Amino acid sequence: MTPGLSWNVVDDVQQLLSFPFMVNALRAGTIVAIVAGAIGYFMVLRRQAFVGHTLALIGFPGAAGATLLGISAGFGYFGFCIAGALIIAALPGAGRASGGLGRYGEESAVIGTVQGFALACGFLFVSLYKGFLSGLNDLLFGTIIGVTNSQVLVLLIAGVVALLVLAALARPLLFASVDPDVAGARGVPVRLVGAAFLVLLGVAAAGTSQVTGSLLVFALLVAPAAAASRLTARPAVGVLLSVVLALAVTWVGEAIAYFSPYPIGFWVTTLAFAVFLLASAYRTAADRRAGRARTTTPQLSGAS
Repeated sequence: MTPGLSWNVVDDVQQLLSFPFMVNALRAGTIVAIVAGAIGYFMVLRRQAFVGHTLALIGFPGAAGATLLGISAGFGYFGFCIAGALIIAALPGAGRASGGLGRYGEESAVIGTVQGFALACGFLFVSLYKGFLSGLNDLLFGTIIGVTNSQVLVLLIAGVVALLVLAALARPLLFASVDPDVAGARGVPVRLVGAAFLVLLGVAAAGTSQVTGSLLVFALLVAPAAAASRLTARPAVGVLLSVVLALAVTWVGEAIAYFSPYPIGFWVTTLAFAVFLLASAYRTAADRRAGRARTTTPQLSGAS
């Protein structure tokens, strides 16, 4: 039976935190939101959303394969996502920030091929599983009741390592993302930096998949970062804002999912989409105000 939502927010929060599975879900969601918000900002900046989408889908065959072997799905998520990132980085035409239409098309073709093969492997693993794979929907759309203490610990270790590497890589990564050609001329190992970022993106996709499911990872990797990029052009502020937005949609989405019969992935995605629409509306209004101000200022100068 679905728990009832009352008008007393304090009672609702106490009810929500009275179950260990819900506390674990909030812990996992917090870790995932921070990692996805920070790494997602650079993914949007580098125009590598398709890579993130592919790595998220690669998590599905990883989790299905782990279930087939009788081990934790979390190991399958991380193993396949990191392996997929290394494969994409090693293939010609992939792993670099998009600096032109031709390079973008070449990269998309390579990544799309990897994505198709990974999905085929996922369906093979599901068909080889002789029993009823009751967790298939959870693998695809996420769940808030299946996060264990060991999964939270794995997410925490992976998240801390990923954020430390991102902090060490931030300056050359930002330089290589904004202008890869000039960064290469200044001695930045652009391809190596790009490969390292793909591994970080794989870790973020694997962690996020365990909360939102493989199909809805975009909700946390792309939407908060895309919204932040519309609200500020300053990278440091953008990363912080992306993390804050990811945390907000995750916490609220998990709370609503607890009090409703619908999956967490739907609520997190819906809230993230709403945040993106609001940020886009703000940017459009701000650009129009700035345009009117530029038009008015010369007229006033001419009149004086």
